[in-house]
Amino acid sequence: MTSSNAVEQTKNITNGVDVDQIMRLIGTIESDSGYAGFQFRATNQWVSGGQTQSRIKEFYAGNAEDTTRTQAFILDSDEPMIAAGQDSAPNAMEYVLHALASCLTASLVYHAAVRGIEIEAVESSYTGDMDVRGLLGLADDVRKGFSKVVVNMRVKSEASAEELTELAMFSPVHDIISRSLPVDFRLTTC
Repeated sequence: MTSSNAVEQTKNITNGVDVDQIMRLIGTIESDSGYAGFQFRATNQWVSGGQTQSRIKEFYAGNAEDTTRTQAFILDSDEPMIAAGQDSAPNAMEYVLHALASCLTASLVYHAAVRGIEIEAVESSYTGDMDVRGLLGLADDVRKGFSKVVVNMRVKSEASAEELTELAMFSPVHDIISRSLPVDFRLTTC
């Protein structure tokens, strides 16, 4: 005999994603489009040489400031020794590749979960080609950032490569990298 207290509530979990929570979020956004406005934030401080440290904690979501994070995430960055850094952490361009990797993967897995598509494994590799003459101010006609990014992703799933690609393309970071966007840059002196 099972008591009512011992009855375990089952969740709709696919690919490690709480699909019911995602569906509740979608339902709320469908009834209140303002709920869809998210704002992520980071602060950064220069340490020395090419070393910086970013702090990520606060963000806005669901019509309110989020209060669930009790501690900030700390991300260090540096430059490789060939670029006069200490090579103590990834550089900013490597973080861009990491952001693309994590976002493409999460977008694929989440959208697959909502569609009921099971994913057994995802592996990917990323390369970003860069001609540093633009960064160093040696050539005005050379882009300062990546000239090309190549992504190779392998997914173990019963779904087709075409369908899985469609799901990965919901990635906001892929959208940012593959299309230009305005950046409002302001610098003041103190």
